[in-house]
Amino acid sequence: MLKLKDIQTPIAQELELFEGRFKESMRSNVPLLNRITQYLIKQKGKQMRPMFVFLSAGVCGTINDSTYRGASLVELLHTASLVHDDVVDNANARRGFFSINALWKNKVAVLVGDYLLSKGLLLSVTHEEHNLLKIVSEAVEQMSEGELLQIEKARKLDIEEHIYFEIIRKKTASLIASCCACGASSVGASAEDTQLMQSFGEKVGIAFQIKDDLFDFGLDDVGKPVGNDIKEKKMTLPLIYALRNTPTSEKRRIINLVRNHSENKEKVAEVIAFVRSSGGMEYATERMMQYQQEAFDILKSFPDNRYKAALEQLVRFTTERKK
Repeated sequence: MLKLKDIQTPIAQELELFEGRFKESMRSNVPLLNRITQYLIKQKGKQMRPMFVFLSAGVCGTINDSTYRGASLVELLHTASLVHDDVVDNANARRGFFSINALWKNKVAVLVGDYLLSKGLLLSVTHEEHNLLKIVSEAVEQMSEGELLQIEKARKLDIEEHIYFEIIRKKTASLIASCCACGASSVGASAEDTQLMQSFGEKVGIAFQIKDDLFDFGLDDVGKPVGNDIKEKKMTLPLIYALRNTPTSEKRRIINLVRNHSENKEKVAEVIAFVRSSGGMEYATERMMQYQQEAFDILKSFPDNRYKAALEQLVRFTTERKK
C-alpha cells in the first residue's frame, strides 16, 4: 500500500520550506487574524496540492522561488474557498477541527476568506506572477461554477453522466489541474507543456473525485459517513449508473428515497444496497481507472526523473487511498 510520506521523499525539503513561507504569506498586523490563520495552519491535510505543484515543477524544470509562490497561491485561494464553503454549508467542523464560522461566527469567517483571497492576489501581483495568478483565478472561477451547477441540478435530481463529469471537472479537478499548471509555468515550461500538465492534473482530479464518491457507498472503512452524499441529495457516478440501468418504476422509487427520505438511515442504506447490487461501484471504478490511465499516458511525454516517478506514485495514491 502506497504511503503519502514515501511519495513526499523527493520533495521533503521543499515541503518543509514551503510550510514556513506559507505561514509568512498569511501574516497580518491584526492579532485576531493571526490567531485565526494559525488555527487554520494546524488543520493542514495531506499537502497534496503543494505536492502536485512541486512535483510538476520538478518534471518540467528546476524548482525555484516562483514554484513556492505558486504553491502558496494555490493554498491561499483554496483555503479561502473552504472557509467560505463552511459558511455556505453551515458546517461546524472540518478535518476534525471546529470550522472558523463555528468558533468566530459567519461574519468573521467571510472576512477571513476575503483576506486570504487578497493575500493570494497581492503575492502574485507583488512578484509579477501574472501567469500563476491567471491559472489559479480560472480554477477558482471553475470551482464556483461547479458548485452552483451541482446546487441547480440537486434540486431536480436529474443529473446525467455528462453533467456529473462537468460538475466534478469544474468543482474538484480544476484545482488539481491548476496545481500542475502552476508547477510547470513556474519553471518556465513551454505553453504546450504547461497545457499538458494542466490536462494531466484534470484527469487525476476526476479520478480523485470518483474515488471519494465510491467511499460514500461503503467501499472502505473511512472517516466520511457512509451515505453522506445521499443525505445531501448529491447524484454521484455510482448512483447515476445504477439508475440509468434500472426499470422506470424502480428508478422513481429510488429517486423518491433520495429526495424525501435522505435523513432516514434505513432508507439511505436501501439506496446504497441498490447501487451496490446494480453494478454502480464496478462501473465507477472502471471509469476512475480509465482517467488514471489517461493521466499516465500524458506523463509519458515527459522525460524520466525522480519527480516524474513520485508523481506517478501520487496518481496511484489517489485511487488506492483508504480515506
